[in-house]
Amino acid sequence: MTDTSSRRDAARTLAIAWTLLLLGVLTVGWLITHPLESVVDPWDDSVERWIAERRTPGLDLAASIGSHVADTVVGVAVAVVVALVAWRRQHSRRPLVYYSLLVGGTLVLYLVVTHLITRDRPPVEILDPGLVPDHSFPSGHVATAIVVYCATAVHLARTVPGARRWVWPLYLVPLVVIPSRLYQGAHHPTDVLTSLVFAPLWVAAVAHVVLRRSDESGDRVEP
Repeated sequence: MTDTSSRRDAARTLAIAWTLLLLGVLTVGWLITHPLESVVDPWDDSVERWIAERRTPGLDLAASIGSHVADTVVGVAVAVVVALVAWRRQHSRRPLVYYSLLVGGTLVLYLVVTHLITRDRPPVEILDPGLVPDHSFPSGHVATAIVVYCATAVHLARTVPGARRWVWPLYLVPLVVIPSRLYQGAHHPTDVLTSLVFAPLWVAAVAHVVLRRSDESGDRVEP
């Protein structure tokens, strides 16, 4: 198989995976905002009210910090820096392709879904100012945490000798971001859960295609 044919197959695979994920997220969004709204909203709202009733100044600060870790600007900046460093050190464009697909694909999916699925933020005081009121679904912060930090752990584990022993804290970033967004009243639990499902699937798809091709071309560094 020629390199051009291989790239075409890889692009087709990722296009199909992204389209299926988009359709899946749109379907979930439509279900919870239309036929299942009367079932989902009461539970979602009750969880958010329970959390809001237990806010403290100390937790407010912790949630703010935990949320900022996955701000879009921060996530994109981290991805750009890591991709550029990996590109220079590995003498390969694959890190640039890897992060471009991860971040770009997630951002486009998020923009399409929030445009087509309108869902109001939880009925509590929102501690993160400036949020679009009806862009609650899905959680962009949770998706960013996964496609930047967790995907970086996957990439380093595959390309840096011995990295598996020390990259594991990156997998914990979503566990900080998720409660932070719920605490701040930025998202319903189902918004967060949706991102917790689709974002890892996108990372898995991109890593399978891009990093596998890296392995086959001999770019991978064995630990």
